[in-house]
Amino acid sequence: MPSNILIILTVFFAFLALVFLMLTIRSSRKRKIMRTGRNLLVTLLMLSLSALFGTITISINGYEAFTKEELAATVIITPISKQKFNAQFILPDGTRKHFELAGDQLYVDAHILKWKPIANLLGLHTSYELDRVSGRYANLNDERNKVHTHYSLSEDKIFDMFNLRQEFAFLSPLLDAEYGSASFINSNSSMEFKIMVSTTGLLIRKSKR
Repeated sequence: MPSNILIILTVFFAFLALVFLMLTIRSSRKRKIMRTGRNLLVTLLMLSLSALFGTITISINGYEAFTKEELAATVIITPISKQKFNAQFILPDGTRKHFELAGDQLYVDAHILKWKPIANLLGLHTSYELDRVSGRYANLNDERNKVHTHYSLSEDKIFDMFNLRQEFAFLSPLLDAEYGSASFINSNSSMEFKIMVSTTGLLIRKSKR
């Protein structure tokens, strides 16, 4: 059942509960015991149904929040030479960033802020910020000895939520965890892929053309 229908049912049964509550009060003032008891039972039934559909609505909304994925960036890889390539990042707002990197793979990491279920219900989903991009060598000896390229993907800001959570304990009731997440993909051929962020971290999916 779609959540909007569940919301309508929750409100509908709550309204009926209110109506029968008013009828219960009226019949009690007239000292009609049988009618008062009947209206009271119907009131309790309507309240129970409203609470049931309300609980289901909240549960569905919470579940949908936990399975939410967002596009963090579209990336186009263009090899230049052996172990050297260009990476063009296209962010959701249309901003483009170009990087020349050394290595066999593209490596991207991010800060992830995972909110607790109560915050999901308030509309706060998994928060993220792409942090750095770098080249990664497949061979460990290359990783130790060859040139490394690193660039920042984050923007300077007055307040950084990732840092605030580490400094202020009052945010703990809303935030479930804060952590770093990273992913990498081979860069030896021209390709386009999408970096997605979910409640489990960063995901890389090749674009469908």
